[in-house]
Amino acid sequence: MSQNRNNLSTISRVTRHLTQPAWFSSLNKYGGSVVFLLFGPPGSGKGTQSRMITNWLGIPSISTGDMLRAEIQAASELGKTAQSIMAAGGLVGDDLVNKMLAQRISRPDCLHGFLLDGYPRTVQQAEFLDQLLAERGLPKPVVLHLDVPLDALLGRMTSRRQCPTCGRIYNLLHQPPKMPNVCDDDGTQLITRKDDQEEVVQDRIRTYETLTRPVLSHYQDRKYYQIRGDRSPAYIFEEITGVLEPLLTQNGCGRPKAKPAN
Repeated sequence: MSQNRNNLSTISRVTRHLTQPAWFSSLNKYGGSVVFLLFGPPGSGKGTQSRMITNWLGIPSISTGDMLRAEIQAASELGKTAQSIMAAGGLVGDDLVNKMLAQRISRPDCLHGFLLDGYPRTVQQAEFLDQLLAERGLPKPVVLHLDVPLDALLGRMTSRRQCPTCGRIYNLLHQPPKMPNVCDDDGTQLITRKDDQEEVVQDRIRTYETLTRPVLSHYQDRKYYQIRGDRSPAYIFEEITGVLEPLLTQNGCGRPKAKPAN
């Protein structure tokens, strides 16, 4: 229950003093929208930045995992198909994920924009997204790539410890427990999760880079911004807002419709 306490505290502290920017309110008023793609390797803090951006702008964050879980829980035809594939030990293919995405961004909460967290994962998905946005008259996406050096990623992830009783996550470098290797809340001995062991971390990063490099190449001649991810969440978010405000205000990235006549 307290697993994400520190990240949620950071989000609350940073976004408490932010109001929705005037350009975004104007965009909403006259029917415009914005589309963001957020990329980052495991341990980059992508989830934290996703929540900060969507809390700030009041738009939904959409990930492949969230879509799959929602469709399965709703027992939709897409969800039943995905569940049968997963139950057989298979991987849900691009075509099915793309259909889920097309349905998801049709919902009312996406009217003024949305952020895709970790999608597209393949070039085929990126090409599908290009076509989908064009067909629906939506703007080309703004791509935010959190780039973190390998040694920093390894340091972050292999320094994580978890309380097996309450689930709270610590980081020995930045958020250590008060007593070495003991949970502050219940005194349980902390453990290193399998996902945080160095060999597993290196394998996850290699897999991410192999899959994601072609997708990032697909977007690098567009509105692509590489953000240094080896800093605190507050500094990273400050740079992201610094990129977004002038870009969307000056370049008409959201394609707001013409102001209605009085």
